[in-house]
Amino acid sequence: MSSGYKDGQLKVFTLNSNRQLAEEIADHIGITLGKCAVTKFSDGEIQINIEESVRGCDVFVVQSTSDPVNHHLMELLIMIDALKRASATSINIVMPYYGYARQDRKARSREPITAKLIANLLETAGADRVITLDLHAPQIQGFFDKPIDHLQGVPILSDYFEGKDLQDIVIVSPDHGGVTRARRMADRLKAPIGIIDKRRPRPNVAEVMNIIGNIEGRTAIIIDDIIDTAGTITLAANALIDHGATGVYACCTHPVLSGPAIERIRDSKIEELVITNSISLPEEKCIEKITQLSVAPLIGEAIVRVHEYQSVSILFD
Repeated sequence: MSSGYKDGQLKVFTLNSNRQLAEEIADHIGITLGKCAVTKFSDGEIQINIEESVRGCDVFVVQSTSDPVNHHLMELLIMIDALKRASATSINIVMPYYGYARQDRKARSREPITAKLIANLLETAGADRVITLDLHAPQIQGFFDKPIDHLQGVPILSDYFEGKDLQDIVIVSPDHGGVTRARRMADRLKAPIGIIDKRRPRPNVAEVMNIIGNIEGRTAIIIDDIIDTAGTITLAANALIDHGATGVYACCTHPVLSGPAIERIRDSKIEELVITNSISLPEEKCIEKITQLSVAPLIGEAIVRVHEYQSVSILFD
């Protein structure tokens, strides 16, 4: 997408979760970010003021619901309400990281389905469309009655590893649920796949049980959608080395990296962790082992295509 996009009917705003990504998206499109002020009342309530007219405009709001997730979610809901009352023609939510997605079904009695709740909140507030990236479970798309464009991070990650020209690679899914994602990368890199057979006795705790596939003598690339505490990914790396892998790389779309994650990655057998900037990474977490790739060109192109009523499906590949 060349710069210089001048259509005044397209406006991109950002809130507080990932301003740098929003600026990159706006630069890619060739426009400046819309002006809005996000402040707080003394008791912590969020106050938003849109400082330019949006009447008759297609508005895109960039906001990942990352830590602090509840605060960022409330910012987004209040912004949607403000845009609706300001007569925007369409309110499009650009949510690179969709928080609360890990509770996407009732696995046990009396559990909530928070992924559906978030969809309800966005639609009730007034969102007309959601553009998101690598949902934790693709079926979350079905929780929406509005259009949702589900972009993929695998092509960006795959292109990076293709450029490294690694030999004898195997793409490894850290669990059975990620096999489709691993297969997509394996097809792009023309490599076999492996699977970590694990069980999770409780949230954020994983135990490696077995490895499916031929690992010995190969360079393993583990791919996941989210790395949170990095327990799964570091256990998987250790198991792969123990089963004869000559080296281990890891990649994910959403670097949540909470709690002991950075320390675990620093001390692990992972040679390099490749992530995207769907979540803003604080400077103290930008360690030498981590390489961050930008999703701004992908999202920027999706925004222009939605605004111009063009097909977005070409971006899924």
